[in-house]
Amino acid sequence: MGGRRLSRIGTVIGVLGGTFDPPHIGHLWLATLAADALDLDRVLLMPAAQPPHKRGQPLTSAAIRLQLTAAAVEGDDRLGVSAIELQRPGSSYTVDSLAELAREHPDARLVLVMASDQLAVIDTWHEPDHLLAQAEWAVAERPGFAFPAAAALRARFGAAAGRIHRLDGPVLDLSSSLIRGRVAAGRAIRYLVPRPVEDLIEVHGLYRAPIRPA
Repeated sequence: MGGRRLSRIGTVIGVLGGTFDPPHIGHLWLATLAADALDLDRVLLMPAAQPPHKRGQPLTSAAIRLQLTAAAVEGDDRLGVSAIELQRPGSSYTVDSLAELAREHPDARLVLVMASDQLAVIDTWHEPDHLLAQAEWAVAERPGFAFPAAAALRARFGAAAGRIHRLDGPVLDLSSSLIRGRVAAGRAIRYLVPRPVEDLIEVHGLYRAPIRPA
């Protein structure tokens, strides 16, 4: 359950979901850490259209968040963007998105990338056991959310716990809400987001006023 490299049989694609409102260097570092630790061929950042756990919360439009995410990964051949969840109506369940990605990439192995705060609440996700059957998980620690002990993972997931990989590396404690708060307060976000993302935030006048519910 450590950050061992995966066996090289075919293409291995990482998937990092989120609202990306906005994407920041923490997201890019998490994707890069997973790619480096597990020798992934590519990591796709997958913006959610209607995250079930954020239903009713203010959210920037899907089109702008997709634009921000594409700008964030521009120039990095190892990172890409998937608009699968934005093209599908209804709630954005990761288990459905991975099924679609598997159909798009039938010969690839999928690895779901997340931070330990998400693993801590994984049983609130839709069909978590099916999700682990679909894709291995790569999990980086986030401050305040320790990676579970191997025994705890085995007690919850049984033999499938071996499909959960811990990512060891520097931790960036950064959130999109922090970025939005700094913009609203007129404070600098340089070096917290990629420069193209910062430019788009300025162009669209984002986060200067409360976002209306999606």
